[in-house]
Amino acid sequence: MQTPIQLIVGLGNPGAEYAKTRHNVGVWFVEKLLSIANTTLNQEKKFHGLTCKTQLFGFNCHIIVPTTYMNDSGQSVQAIAKFYKIPPPAILVAHDDLDLPLGTIRLKQGGGHGGHNGLRDIINRIGSRDFIRIRIGISHPGDKSRVVNHVLTQAKKHEREEIEIAIENAIDVLPKVMSGDTQSAMQEMHT
Repeated sequence: MQTPIQLIVGLGNPGAEYAKTRHNVGVWFVEKLLSIANTTLNQEKKFHGLTCKTQLFGFNCHIIVPTTYMNDSGQSVQAIAKFYKIPPPAILVAHDDLDLPLGTIRLKQGGGHGGHNGLRDIINRIGSRDFIRIRIGISHPGDKSRVVNHVLTQAKKHEREEIEIAIENAIDVLPKVMSGDTQSAMQEMHT
């Protein structure tokens, strides 16, 4: 048994121009959770983000969407985790993943950043890789030179629909993740 989740982070870029881009699927995940919990986020300057404390599936947790740009996501995660004394294994980060096919969802505990600048900054700032990740597949555009444009452009309607289904599937196993039973959640999600 692991540590129950105390903090959920949805990665993305701030501002309306980025809201529907593929890089913001972590925020889409959090928006779905907020609708389930029937709550909203409030600006919290000391945490560099939009945040709330709520109950999800019977577990108390903090939710945050950094208001920094993706490359500085760790500033927000570090601030809230330090303030509430939340250890890295109790942090769940939802983010886009180029290495997964569109609409694929994977749960991962620890590991590197895989070239994701938001994860890189979180790892550097909290000094640990031991947090849980929900990786949401957005597919690779095929060529490295097209990656930035791919993640920063709006998902097509059919892509958005596939991603939304993947998010629903991730939420189905979230009660197990929240309880700290990551292994069982992984097994259920990955089969």
